[in-house]
Amino acid sequence: MELMQQSKKHGVARRALIISGLGVLAVLTMVGNSYGPQVLDAYRFSQAIETASRESVANHGPWPQLNETCMNCHGNNGNPQTQTYPRLAGQPTAYLTAQLTAFANGQRANPTMSSLAINLSEAEIGSLAAYFAAQTAASNSTFAADPVRQEKGELLVKSGNCAACHGAELTGQAAFPRLAGQGYDYLVKQLTDFKHGSRKSIGDAMAFTATLSDEDIKNIANYLAIYQGDTHAQ
Repeated sequence: MELMQQSKKHGVARRALIISGLGVLAVLTMVGNSYGPQVLDAYRFSQAIETASRESVANHGPWPQLNETCMNCHGNNGNPQTQTYPRLAGQPTAYLTAQLTAFANGQRANPTMSSLAINLSEAEIGSLAAYFAAQTAASNSTFAADPVRQEKGELLVKSGNCAACHGAELTGQAAFPRLAGQGYDYLVKQLTDFKHGSRKSIGDAMAFTATLSDEDIKNIANYLAIYQGDTHAQ
């Protein structure tokens, strides 16, 4: 009799355990159905970050990496998503070196760049210049050009013979920068600064800007911001 009672108790306990287990399984199933895609996406994102991190360390050395300081303004690998900051990717090494040096010694002034560059050693400037020069310049996909202004800008660029200094495809050469695909707002500001003398050029290379109207500058910026230059741009 006692054995039967114990057997019943064990049976009840087993049923309770099974029912409890099924309940937990049901809850987990509901959670999985509700949050499974998000959990999977989070896992995939984590794996992608880990892979990217390993590749970055392999390519550029251990963290912290100096070029990452530039990411907030100049975007990933020197390709910004805004029109305000210059595209560093694909710029000639000599140009990048000269500009960083100019910021460091006060020949060029900018609240952000001056304070950053002044702390860079010559070797660090060389390393940054080489890094960004080696990156592929992406197309300026976040800018929509005005077709009329674009056409007028092309004529101004060609009549101004910009290719003589900036290369046949306007992708830069030696100490002259890449113009193709630069941010619209950045181009307007730099051309305006050259026009009023607040930014100096090599020799009198940018002297022609003195003859440009504000409308001319906007037209040129429209053209250059959307122009891809060489076929290697992504």
